[in-house]
Amino acid sequence: MNAPKMNVDEVVAIDVHTHAEISRDGHSSLSPALMEASAKYFKAGHRQPTVAETAAYYRERKMAAVIFTVDAEHATGHPRISNEEVAASCAEHADVLIPFASVDPWKGRAAVREARRLVEEHGVRGFKFHPSLQGFSPDDRMAYPLYEVIEELGVPALFHSGQTGIGAGVPGGGGIRLKYSNPMLVDDVAVDFPHLRIVLAHPSFPWQDEALAVATHKPFVHIDLSGWSPKYFPPQLVRYANTLLQDKVLFGSDHPVITPDRWLADFARLDISDEVRPKILKHNAARLLGLVKEDA
Repeated sequence: MNAPKMNVDEVVAIDVHTHAEISRDGHSSLSPALMEASAKYFKAGHRQPTVAETAAYYRERKMAAVIFTVDAEHATGHPRISNEEVAASCAEHADVLIPFASVDPWKGRAAVREARRLVEEHGVRGFKFHPSLQGFSPDDRMAYPLYEVIEELGVPALFHSGQTGIGAGVPGGGGIRLKYSNPMLVDDVAVDFPHLRIVLAHPSFPWQDEALAVATHKPFVHIDLSGWSPKYFPPQLVRYANTLLQDKVLFGSDHPVITPDRWLADFARLDISDEVRPKILKHNAARLLGLVKEDA
């Protein structure tokens, strides 16, 4: 049975970046080697909450969350968690969870068909890309048919940017190439798909200035603040979030590797104005995700 729809007015914050790391039958989103490396990198142990447990966590805090897995079957050979399962689980907790999907762009026309079906038949509200893990450059024309259908459907595309903890410490980084997550590679996507809503995920170390440049230049490019404790944010990111990008910066935690409790505690000590703080925590995401009208 589906839960009541979300009441945005009753939500205190919207976390735009959380992960579905385990399926109902216990299948992990990453191989054991990559999951272990990620846990060591984030000092997060091996806790992998189910989607239902994640919903309960956010409901208790009166927050909403975008949740997704990553389809990187082509590059890693590891079977994905089903997008349909994530969407169905979110429908059971629609008061607090917003489903995104992940479709490996290497799947070509099948990826395009799947993306359309996930939005039209399963209520998916956006798509997650992890170029380093998926093994593709965002500006590769191979992925353009997928971007085209996402733009047509009017939902956001969220791109991992910057270094990743996945593969950290594994010989050869587990085959993961950091260069694919330079946000400048997404600039071509923003040019060629001018109405595509794009989110650059994370403080984009070591390319923070590049991410700020793209987001200030391209009107539909946003930045989420997930994956780092706010106390480690680069000063230029804080300055832009407080000024030029105050309507385009989004709260994201990276749960479960970073909890919103920790993130929000550190964010409370950040030098962000009282006017901008609620935009970052809730209002910008509500507008981007179509939970409120554009002019609200």
